[in-house]
Amino acid sequence: MLSQEMALLTVTAASLGFFHTLLGPDHYLPFVVMARARRWSKAKTAWITLLCGMGHIGSSVILGLAGIALGIAVTRIEGIEALRGDLAAWALIAFGLVYFVWGLRKAWRNRPHEHVHIHEDGMPHTHKHIHGTDHAHVHDGNARITPWVLFTIFVLGPCEPLIPVLMYPAAKESLSGLLWVAGVFGGVTIATMMGIVLVSMRGVSLIPMKGLERYTHALAGGTICLCGIAIQFFGV
Repeated sequence: MLSQEMALLTVTAASLGFFHTLLGPDHYLPFVVMARARRWSKAKTAWITLLCGMGHIGSSVILGLAGIALGIAVTRIEGIEALRGDLAAWALIAFGLVYFVWGLRKAWRNRPHEHVHIHEDGMPHTHKHIHGTDHAHVHDGNARITPWVLFTIFVLGPCEPLIPVLMYPAAKESLSGLLWVAGVFGGVTIATMMGIVLVSMRGVSLIPMKGLERYTHALAGGTICLCGIAIQFFGV
């Protein structure tokens, strides 16, 4: 049976895990826009979100355990987490910007243009043509590397409230209590990420994109870049 303090920490962990994720669009927007641009299935998107969430939580848990085991002051750990947060935000900005530029280039190359053909009877025939399609490039290098880039960024990204608010207080109770609280926070965080991503995917699929379909990659990159900017400069 949980002690009163551990029960309070458990409720706090679940609440923080939910609201920390809900109020941080960087926890789900990158997956939603990349799933739309890359035409990922729900299953693939869920797996990528799950793995990134595990990397996001796991890196902070490992850092917190190391800090507690080595007797490092919580203020120093918070400083490390702040540095990781800056790195993750700049990584989001850089990745989003590069992907945005690549998406614009792809959209320009895929713009519709006309070809004129002369039939055997001498009559000219004009039809619109596109040199590249998403289907033709579904297996390109960008498609393979994108999930790993997202995973790396999420491993860098800190869970700000986890270590100082939950892990250090729980460590005063017991190691099992510490792991329990970290597990609750992590489980709720990942479940919230996946829930928002899957629901948002359904909503985005209903938005008419006719005429803008070839710009989905650029829009995805721009959205990710803005997420990074919001984190780095506005503290979102």
